[in-house]
Amino acid sequence: MSLSHFSNPFDVVRHPSMEPEVKRAILASWASDRSAVENNPSLRRHGRSATPVAIDDIMSALKSLDSRSSA
Repeated sequence: MSLSHFSNPFDVVRHPSMEPEVKRAILASWASDRSAVENNPSLRRHGRSATPVAIDDIMSALKSLDSRSSA
């Protein structure tokens, strides 16, 4: 599954059949500086998505995933 299938970071976290390691890799890729919106580094855009996502939302999703993994 690729990053372009998701419009919200928590859609990745809630995906029922992906392994946590895959979810973490997708979110990390999304959070990467490569996905930063030009002139607005607090936002990330992936693939063909027209809607940018706040880096804070991506980081919250990663933290949520980590919480689920340690529970």
